[in-house]
Amino acid sequence: MRAVVYADVRTVAVREVPDATLEAETDALVRITSTALCGTDLHMYDGRTSAQPGMVLGHEPLGVVQAVGSAVQTVRPGTRVVIPTHLFCGTCVMCARGLSAACLRARAEGPGAAYGYAGMGPYRGAQADLLRVPWADANCVPVPGEPGDAYEDDFVLLADAFVTGWHAATLAEVAPGDTVAVFGAGAIGLLGAYSALLRGASVVYSVDGVDARLDKAGEIGAVPIDFRQGDPVEQIRADRARHGLPLGEAKLGGVDKVIDAVGFQARNREQPDQECPNQVISDASRLVNAAGAIAVAGVFPDQDPHPGPGADGHENLVAPWGALFSKGVTVRFGRTHDRRYTVLLRDLVVAGRARPSRIVTHHGTLADAPELYRRFDRREAGVIKAVLRPS
Repeated sequence: MRAVVYADVRTVAVREVPDATLEAETDALVRITSTALCGTDLHMYDGRTSAQPGMVLGHEPLGVVQAVGSAVQTVRPGTRVVIPTHLFCGTCVMCARGLSAACLRARAEGPGAAYGYAGMGPYRGAQADLLRVPWADANCVPVPGEPGDAYEDDFVLLADAFVTGWHAATLAEVAPGDTVAVFGAGAIGLLGAYSALLRGASVVYSVDGVDARLDKAGEIGAVPIDFRQGDPVEQIRADRARHGLPLGEAKLGGVDKVIDAVGFQARNREQPDQECPNQVISDASRLVNAAGAIAVAGVFPDQDPHPGPGADGHENLVAPWGALFSKGVTVRFGRTHDRRYTVLLRDLVVAGRARPSRIVTHHGTLADAPELYRRFDRREAGVIKAVLRPS
């Protein structure tokens, strides 16, 4: 079968690899119809992880079941399924609590596992013709329709991007009427902003410095804030004041909830050629209102083997704990417990209440992957979310 593999720093290749097969009676074999590129794929592409040459990439799959093991009961050949990024057993104590991203059985080295991600288990990625899905009854989520229909792009985003955006809004406890700021307008930031709007936020600000992303933020109903034009905290405060604060709420001129959808590769606004991993948490601590909440959905690894300019490779950040404490701010982190949200968000899509596909900007085949990775990494040609269709 064909697969997109990590070849070297900033180099991926499409190669023939051994076919995925059933390895256990609880497995399913899925033929991939769509698989998306993700910002976390770029962590490996940029050499910021322990990825080894030949590793099959990708963790956002949608497809059709081709074969199942003898113990699989809830899907059968021909079932259209989306497959959450974080695979899990479904029966361990963490899975029983709904904490699927912290499964205790999927990876020997520690909690949690994922497809096609360095350090997250031995599971091959989904940017390929076929994917082996362990514990298929837990990990295959049936979706209606046929491959290539009007919902193809919506459903593939249920594997990771939409559920992670929703998870970010959940960590931030976004509620109707809240004011929200999302730092980062890549796919996760955009879908975090979109999720906040779906949950009833009164206004959502989207902070970024890439024109195409800011334009897309405006298209989904957020207020674009270009940090190239000055301190985004002050820009948002000025906009809040311009629209008028209720009597007695002058001290609440920030926002109620903040989402960090950037992570460890945040840029230093004073020196754009330098990374500043604590830039967003510093801005968030200034912007969030008293008794508000901050959600950190952007990735922060334990180790960064090839840190960029300005980073130290350890991600031991200096955070403004004093400001956060004095404001009584709640801060939450963590990977997405996908299966808490997948069926809910699927049903919102089917009901016509959500169309996350509006952030998809590019399509291609597996053969197009090297060029799409290059453009995505360089923020060129308006690439925000690219979907590959192997067949």
